[in-house]
Amino acid sequence: MKFGIDRLLAEPELRALMKGRRVALLAHPASVTVDLNHSLDALAAISDVNVTAAFGPQHGLRGDKQDNMMETPDFMDPAHNIPVFSLYGEVRRPTAESMETFDVLLIDLQDLGCRIYTFITTILYILEAAAEHGKTVWVLDRPNPAGRPVEGLTLLPGWESFVGAGPIPMRHGMTLGELGHWFIDHYRIDLDYRVIHMEGYAPDAAPGFGWPADRLWINPSPNAPNINMARAYAGTVLLEGTTLSEGRGTTRPLEIFGAPDIDARKVIAEMHSFAPQWLKGCHLREIWFEPTFHKHVHQLCHGVHIHAEGQGYDHQAFQPWRLQTLAFKAIRRLHPDYDLWRDFPYEYEIGKLAIDVINGGPALRGWVDAPDSTPEEFDAMTSVDEQSWIEERRQYLLY
Repeated sequence: MKFGIDRLLAEPELRALMKGRRVALLAHPASVTVDLNHSLDALAAISDVNVTAAFGPQHGLRGDKQDNMMETPDFMDPAHNIPVFSLYGEVRRPTAESMETFDVLLIDLQDLGCRIYTFITTILYILEAAAEHGKTVWVLDRPNPAGRPVEGLTLLPGWESFVGAGPIPMRHGMTLGELGHWFIDHYRIDLDYRVIHMEGYAPDAAPGFGWPADRLWINPSPNAPNINMARAYAGTVLLEGTTLSEGRGTTRPLEIFGAPDIDARKVIAEMHSFAPQWLKGCHLREIWFEPTFHKHVHQLCHGVHIHAEGQGYDHQAFQPWRLQTLAFKAIRRLHPDYDLWRDFPYEYEIGKLAIDVINGGPALRGWVDAPDSTPEEFDAMTSVDEQSWIEERRQYLLY
């Protein structure tokens, strides 16, 4: 299997389309070739590619910023003597000055397949800026490690944010190259856009379900350490809007959840009792952990580890978004007055609860907090959005 970057490096006829043009790269630490060279170094080493600038998304080109709302400055790359512009610093959208440093922008980002992962919003902003400034954009496509399954409510009008680029469900089941085509049509963006397709990508094939078994995983952001996290993330990211720890400050962030004041055994039992159909395809394991930073720092937490891997993992049955919602519901049923929802300016959004910003509307929180709500009601509300997206995305699938 070949990723987009590997095809570009191996096929001179592709690079010939950039002849005489200045090239920029949007990348992060996981932007590497099959032999683990960073894409910036690999491109700069080729005589027929004139690399004049680079861009970094949230967490930076180097991936050094640990948490949300930790901004990255611009800098000069010491190895290649080119400017590196941050798209998560003083600005979120590229400036006119940065857009004048290139003619063709290559996007080589490893995504997680989740609407809230901010790289897709950055791509939308890049597409809009490229259209305004007459620039060309190529996506060097990479696998979606969460695969093709779709799950979650569609973001509502008025709830757009840096973690909500448009009316997309939480787990969208597309590659970045495919999403770029959808953005262009949905927002009527007029620009020169190309996807360098992967070769041999089989998103429904076991055991990786889109992630090739022989390809090493490299963190695209500091708390994205493995495939298990990538599969669980469409659910565990909801924890960022709660008082529960999502495992930041541990070695398994965004695969686990817990708090000092919950009984994880009772939570797991209540989850199995209330909606066992939402727990298919994975295993839940009771754990104890003590975060070294972030929520509940240096406090012993009782929690749950979500295992979406190994024997018993069923890719089509696993529903991480419902699973995590069910955990909230179980806590609410066990402790009706539990202080669950965290109130702070999530991704700079003021006046809205973080859990609602994450979900693109208040419906999930409303269902969790309603004393008499049922799993059937939640499924009925959500399945309409999911089926609609499955049909809408069909024409954009490249693989």
